Amino acid sequence: MRSIFTIGLIVILFSACDDGSEPYIPKPPSKPPVVTDTVKSDVRAKAMFDLITQHYKLSNGLYKESHPTQSGDPSISYLWPYVSLVSGAATLAELNYDVNYAGMSDLYEKYFRTGANGNSIGGYGSSTNGFTGGGTRFYDDNAIVGISLIEAYHITKEPRFLERAARIVPFLESGFDNMLGGAIWWNEDEKNISGNANSNKPACANGYATLFLLEYYKACPETERAAVLSFAKSLYKWLFENLRDPADKCYWNDLNTAGAVNKTKWTYNTGVMIQNGIRLYQITGEQRYLNEAIESAQGAYDFFVKTRNNIPFTYPDHDPWFNTKLLRGYIDLQPYYKNADNYIQAYYKFTNYGYDNARNSSGFFYEDWTGGSPKRYYILLMQAAVVESYGSLALYLKSK
Repeated sequence: MRSIFTIGLIVILFSACDDGSEPYIPKPPSKPPVVTDTVKSDVRAKAMFDLITQHYKLSNGLYKESHPTQSGDPSISYLWPYVSLVSGAATLAELNYDVNYAGMSDLYEKYFRTGANGNSIGGYGSSTNGFTGGGTRFYDDNAIVGISLIEAYHITKEPRFLERAARIVPFLESGFDNMLGGAIWWNEDEKNISGNANSNKPACANGYATLFLLEYYKACPETERAAVLSFAKSLYKWLFENLRDPADKCYWNDLNTAGAVNKTKWTYNTGVMIQNGIRLYQITGEQRYLNEAIESAQGAYDFFVKTRNNIPFTYPDHDPWFNTKLLRGYIDLQPYYKNADNYIQAYYKFTNYGYDNARNSSGFFYEDWTGGSPKRYYILLMQAAVVESYGSLALYLKSK
């Protein structure tokens, strides 16, 4: 999914970069002040969605990659930021806003490719010309599209979305092999290439494939369920055994062709594994899965939530889409683990701090919600994360 950025950024993503936070030292989590939704998160989510529509939406219903347009941008956004925006639209649809949610979900088909590299396995490409998919097909991209399609199926009750999600199962299977003990590669074009940094088995592809499979399991035909669950459990087991830091229970980034672990940690990799542990507990009844989710939730809060730019209780000051996925994990966990509400409240305050202190004159959020630097604010992905964050918070706070 990281194909939306320049080569320079890809290098940053896959190197053990410093995000400005100190090394992990276990300690009891701090508790932010309890707050209520006095700012109306749903209104802010819809306002940001409308602002994106005004400045990013194209005449064909798809969206630009950046506003203002940047040198090297494709004519239409990459798949990853588009999925992020549709995920935000899903929260708005659940909040009873009319955002043409079904129509937006239908436009995933503009990224669909019937095959690549000589195969006839359908999957979603990282880019589109407005008619058909192109670019590399990433397994994490396809998994998050699958999750979004199942969400669209549940919200709209339209069978076509479940039918499209079903096509993703064989595509994910095509990315699996027994190298490095199992699991799925990052993308279709760079499997098992020694010395290639992109040739790895990452937490993102395997974590989101697991989440997709567990969501699909709940809706798929009975005849498919055993195989789908078995596949999901195998991916979870591989991640737990290979990429889980035993010290803080967060997840490292990837395992490369030489069997070396890239120990960079991102919020979304731990966030999705929290979600996976919850779903496996719900499906199997095995307490260990819930225990593992709780351990990772505690570790992630302690590792990632720190004082930055002299502001307490901040989530990382970069890649807000990643942070949104940790938020979704905490929201899923809260019914089973009440302390998760403290983690969610910290996110709520951080988001509102960004609203007040980290926006430009047009109303768009900086990438850095502490207000320290605008960074890559112009990328659609950065603004779509705001919609999903506020929409998710609104649904959570309204349910309490």
